Amino acid sequence: MTAKQTAAAKPAFDFDMFKSFGQFKAPGFDFEAMMATQRKNMEAATAANQRAFEGMNAMMSRQAEVVRESTESAMKVASDLAAVTPEERATKQADFTKTAYEAFFANGREAYDMVAKTADEAMALINGRVTATIEESQKAFAQK
Repeated sequence: MTAKQTAAAKPAFDFDMFKSFGQFKAPGFDFEAMMATQRKNMEAATAANQRAFEGMNAMMSRQAEVVRESTESAMKVASDLAAVTPEERATKQADFTKTAYEAFFANGREAYDMVAKTADEAMALINGRVTATIEESQKAFAQK
């Protein structure tokens, strides 16, 4: 195998861009520290995205459970209504309507709380990194 073939066989992205930037030097600037900061920023962004993804999965699972519970409840009410007198039917329909209305808003509030909690956790990761980045940047630009 020739040197050209060996070079062609390597993946195009088989290098650490942070290491390749390390060759640049500037007086009063710690390039390695800045690259370490950027690496941490990317890790924080990945962690925040992972948390958001997990939160969305949890919310979708809960919503599927709510749909299943609501369907089962509606089917039970429908079968119960078939076996009662018209007077009892009106009372049972009113009770079901009230229960369904309350459940609708309780489930909506639960979904809102899940989304808010996930957003708070993801943003806490990003906010922590922003603060650290500012501090690390100040150190990187400090005179040696």
